Amino acid sequence: MPEFPVNPQRLDPYKNFKFRLKWDGRYVAGISKVSALIRHTEVVKHREGGDPSTSHKSPGRTEYEAITLERGVTQDLEFEAWANLAYTYGGQMSLKNFRKDIVLELYNEAGQLVMAYKIFRCWVSEYQALPDLDANGAAVAIQHIKLENEGWERDTSVVEPVET
Repeated sequence: MPEFPVNPQRLDPYKNFKFRLKWDGRYVAGISKVSALIRHTEVVKHREGGDPSTSHKSPGRTEYEAITLERGVTQDLEFEAWANLAYTYGGQMSLKNFRKDIVLELYNEAGQLVMAYKIFRCWVSEYQALPDLDANGAAVAIQHIKLENEGWERDTSVVEPVET
């Protein structure tokens, strides 16, 4: 089976620089970096009493690593507003809506949607409003949020588009 069933002439894998992220049904402006989607499943070892030298392995609890989103500092308040739902100065928390489901979309070089992942029950565990500032520097100021999540899955309704 070819790696790209709809486009068997395609040899190159998708690039990592064309993506969009949305929450609350809207695309979030300016996201420049998203960390990897990683899950780990614990290995549960056990052995039979009559076989002291061999152990069997089975899957245990699955954990999903936090996801970090980065973007240049602008006047857009999306990162800060979400971070403030989990904590604001004075210790208030919004139990009603501090968690969000988000969608991460990957596009091919022509701008066609090629795959998407749904990431469930995310909440902001870390918010960096401003980076280190340096009067001698010339870098873009980057802010980030770290999202804890309870899992993700590929959106199988997104199918490989016909490339021209």
